[in-house]
Amino acid sequence: MRKTLLLLVPVLLLSACNWGITMDPAAKNVRTAWSGDVSACRDLGKVTVSVMDHVGPVDRNDIKVRDELEVLARNEAAKMNADTIKPLAEPDAGSQPWGAYQCGARVPSANPAGHAAPNSTPGNAQTFPIRH
Repeated sequence: MRKTLLLLVPVLLLSACNWGITMDPAAKNVRTAWSGDVSACRDLGKVTVSVMDHVGPVDRNDIKVRDELEVLARNEAAKMNADTIKPLAEPDAGSQPWGAYQCGARVPSANPAGHAAPNSTPGNAQTFPIRH
């Protein structure tokens, strides 16, 4: 019984952690262009954000790590007066670079021909972090 409890406690603690990462109010207006063409947008620079991707020998859930990286990137982009972010690479060891852009009312298209991606009209959908 005691051995089972000792194994169960760390698992419960890890699954309950939200790591204290929250979206700033201004970041709620920052869109994420996952694969969109941002060439018509003004490039404001690059931000690199990091979170813990493992605790000791235990890897954290990949979806939670990616979600937290996006939240941090949106927070940083809002400080730069950007309204759109785009990942510049896949996460690596808990770190990920993002481009910050000012697109205004333009919604980055998902293809080089300039056609909007399905369901990408302004106000139609927003990305929000998953609550843990």
